[in-house]
Amino acid sequence: MSIRQEVLFKIKSAGLDKISSPKKVSSYFGENTFGPETMRKHISKPAFAAFKNWMAEGKIISLEQANEIADAMKEWAISKGATYYTHWFQPMTGLTAEKHDSFISVVAPGQVIEKFSGSKLIQGEPDASSFPSGGIRATFEARGYTAWDPTSPAFIIESALGKTLCIPTIFISYHGEALDKKLPLLRSDEALNKAAVGLLKLFGHKDVKKVFSTCGPEQEYFLIDKNYYNLRQDLVMTGRTLIGAPSPKGQ
Repeated sequence: MSIRQEVLFKIKSAGLDKISSPKKVSSYFGENTFGPETMRKHISKPAFAAFKNWMAEGKIISLEQANEIADAMKEWAISKGATYYTHWFQPMTGLTAEKHDSFISVVAPGQVIEKFSGSKLIQGEPDASSFPSGGIRATFEARGYTAWDPTSPAFIIESALGKTLCIPTIFISYHGEALDKKLPLLRSDEALNKAAVGLLKLFGHKDVKKVFSTCGPEQEYFLIDKNYYNLRQDLVMTGRTLIGAPSPKGQ
């Protein structure tokens, strides 16, 4: 027997462990988000049509429709294991903030029900001006309100303490001043919408009702062999690196 044959006989087949295929991303993507498609499944057709008109044309929904959406949002969140809800916003601190409330509502001594109304969905007071102050200050002197921003879908966040329904909101003062970083963005977006719609109508597009602007982060980087980098004086002079060092002259 040749050496080659001896080597081949000594080689044993390799055993491979079975690896289960991961779940398709499409099967769980957005499962904790109360987006338009999820809302469509939980509310009536007239309420969903009114909500879509609100998004497209700015026609505000009625309190009855808001109550229906709030109840559907509550039932969906509870079915996912959430027990609390919060108006989630971005104040000027550079962080996010929220005030948590329970779905439980006391109806009689020793009796509670899960309740979430349209008024609580639309507006909240996270600055504690509605809390008892013990006479330290007048409660009306520190009014800040959170208002539901329907352009961003509600979502469920999970922690070690449980699940919470987060409702994206804006944070405004009693007189309408922006107290957060989102309201100026929404106002700028609305200004662009009005200008763009007016311009399109001048060009004959009379059926345009709303223009949406989209934005997102974009980052590109290129890995270049150091020897080639040293041959490119333009790259050497810019001083750009992967961590984003600014170029010397701001180009």
